[in-house]
Order: sequence, then structure tokens, then C-alpha cells
Amino acid sequence: MRLADHLGRWKMRWAVARLRYGVPPGLYAVGHPTPDSPVLVSANYKMSFDRLRSRLAGVDAWILVLDTKGVNVWCAAGKGTFGTDELVRRIAAVGLIDVTSHRTVVVPQLGAPGVAAHEVRKRSGFRVVYGPVRAEDIPAFLAAGMKAAPPMRQVRFPLGDRVALIPVELVLSAKYVLLLAAAFLVLGGLGADGYSLARAAGAGLSSAGLFLAASAGSIVLAPALLPWLPGRALSLKGFWVGLLLLAGLLAPVGLRSALLEDWPSTIAWCLLVPAVASFLAMNFTGATTYTSLSGVRREMRVAVPVQATAGLLGAVLWLVGRFV
Repeated sequence: MRLADHLGRWKMRWAVARLRYGVPPGLYAVGHPTPDSPVLVSANYKMSFDRLRSRLAGVDAWILVLDTKGVNVWCAAGKGTFGTDELVRRIAAVGLIDVTSHRTVVVPQLGAPGVAAHEVRKRSGFRVVYGPVRAEDIPAFLAAGMKAAPPMRQVRFPLGDRVALIPVELVLSAKYVLLLAAAFLVLGGLGADGYSLARAAGAGLSSAGLFLAASAGSIVLAPALLPWLPGRALSLKGFWVGLLLLAGLLAPVGLRSALLEDWPSTIAWCLLVPAVASFLAMNFTGATTYTSLSGVRREMRVAVPVQATAGLLGAVLWLVGRFV
């Protein structure tokens, strides 16, 4: 890949223009494909497209890019944009039947939730073969006659894959986290004797710092520790992260004084930190294989009201603490 491609990938990791990082849908040639060359289906999210073509060195193939609105294969399959209708439509739009001598398309395994193979064959005449999970296995998959060895079917999320999601979550959460931290800073000046800038610079600044530390710590620790945190629900895993953060935040003297300055504030932070960590952990549904669209919706229906109640109660108690 070119330097511009590596730069674009880095920008995506930091959520820079991430909704405009796509390639036009259509049919692309890799190497010098012939009518007998395989047809590999991909999303028009440029990072997915680049990952695929970079793994095809020495392979002559066609890449059929679907219009997934700039979303990667797995997420687009869950949302329906990487699906049967779009695949059938794109096969017809590029005239694939006239380009190839065979009637087979290779769909990424992670795109399987959105593609009904029997419907594709019925409506387009093309047979769907599900390829391996990872693009680096495609050359071996093709060399084996489109047969995937068992390891090629396994979805793994090692530490490197999980922590790669941290920068984008930090950026996407920053606006709300900074706004709430500013609220802690400003409201920290309240007291029974009125408003005090000195109190805002003291208790307010400590509270804002504690909230920032809890939020950033949640975003970093949740994906990093994901396999070892008890439970399957991400909200529960985030709760354990919150307890770890509470223990860690008690160590620095400044934050400990903000955490334990009075009984309402003490209870407030014991509610706020786990609630924030639990909520932020739910952003990492794409870092695990044991989530589904229906499961995420069900978890949110249960977890979000609990998180909101704990957060609201914690905020009220923290405000009460300003006057105690």
C-alpha cells in the first residue's frame, strides 16, 4: 500500500473523517485476472478493501465491491447493507456474468449473516462460497480449491486487535466526557456559602480529573482486559472495570480526597464510576465474538436504565455533597 493508504488508515483509527473513507462500488482487478480468476466480494470501506488487496500479492483476482455506505463487512452484514439484495444488484450492475467464465463468488465469512447463499444463486445464477475470516488466509484458501482449514473459520480477537479500537473510542467519547468534566469543574464551586472559585479550583478540579480518569481508564481497560473480566455481557464486564478503577483512583492523594471528601460524594463516586465504565464498555461489541444484534439490543434494554439510574443518583448525591 502507498503512504497515503497508511495515513488514511491511521486517520481512521483516530476517527478523522471516518464516515467518508470509502471506495466506489464496482468491480476491481488485482494483478492480471482472466475470466477464470476468482471473484472476491468486499465492502466499500477502504480499510477493508485495502486489507484484502494487500493480501493478494501474486494472485490474479477480481474484487467485487458492494455499496455498504463506507461500513466494514461485519458491521455492514449486521446492518443489512452487506446483504443478499446488494450482492445480487452489484453482480448485475457490473455485468459479472459477462466477465467471468464461472458462476462463483467468494463472500467473507464475516459477511455471512447478511447473505443468503440460496437466494443469491436463485436470483443471479452465482454460487456463494464463504471464504476465511481473515484476508491473509485467502491465498491459501484459493490454493486449496476454495477449501477452508478449521483455523481459517475461527474468529479471534487478540490483544492487538482489541486495543486498536481504543483511539477511535477515545475520540468519539471525548466531546461528551469533556463536557461532563467541565460540569464537574464549574459545579464544584457550589457550597452552602455560595459560589467559590477557590472551591472550583480545588474540589471541582479534583472531581473533573477523577471523572476524566475514570472515563479514559474505562475505554482503555475494557477492551484490554475483555477476555479475563467475569461474565458475558459487556455492561457487566464494564462494571468490573469500574470497581478496578475505584480501587486505583483511591491511590493518588488528590483523587482520594475528592472521592472521600464527604459521605454523599463517597457514595456518588461509588455509583458514578461503575456506571460510566459499564456504559462505555458496551461500545466494544465489535471486539468480541459472543455478541449479536438482538443480544446487544436486549442487553441495552436491561443495562442502560440501570446505568442511567446509578449515574443520575450519583450526580445528585455529588451535588448534595457540595452543601454538606
